[in-house]
Amino acid sequence: MVQAKNDRSFPLFEQTARWFERAHAALLGELPCCRGCSHCCVGIFPVTLLDERMIQIGLNTLPDAHRKRIVETAATQVTQLTAAVPQLLTNRFVDHWPEQEYEQVIEKCSAWPCPALESDGRCAIYQFRPLVCRSMGIPSEDEDRIDGACAVQTSVPLIRLSKTFREEENRLARLEAEQLEALRRRQGVEGEEILLPFAFIPEISAQVDSA
Repeated sequence: MVQAKNDRSFPLFEQTARWFERAHAALLGELPCCRGCSHCCVGIFPVTLLDERMIQIGLNTLPDAHRKRIVETAATQVTQLTAAVPQLLTNRFVDHWPEQEYEQVIEKCSAWPCPALESDGRCAIYQFRPLVCRSMGIPSEDEDRIDGACAVQTSVPLIRLSKTFREEENRLARLEAEQLEALRRRQGVEGEEILLPFAFIPEISAQVDSA
């Protein structure tokens, strides 16, 4: 935990988790999200360079055998991904993929569990989970519609979050974008988003970046 607290991005992760907790409470128990539900932990999705750093900190807190098992799962998934999509061998970033191509890959891997998902539905690195995992579950809104966040939400709450909650959500999104841009520039890379399994194996990521 000491390493994480020394990371400049860690307050953003803490603030996002607290925002979710307050938003969840404000929706008066209408959300089905609860401990042990892992529906949103199955299927690959993009995470950011910030998330990758936090995942690596989390992995380093685990016993060696546990960490090795998670990394091996991720490595198997990366091998399958790069075999199916060779362009990932030379560029792991998916920021600018054509939507159709991106959706095809996501659909093909829709049954893959997150490498950190335990058999009992827990997250092995819960305190160090990505930002998207910290905010997942809160329905999105526009002027006349509320959309559930996942397939488990067969009905969505009629209660709307207050303007204050949405303003805080937008502030956190801006802060994430600023920190991502700064990190991208420091690393000298062209992208910010990678598919989840890559975030668990930085040595492979480094090889891809230098290929």
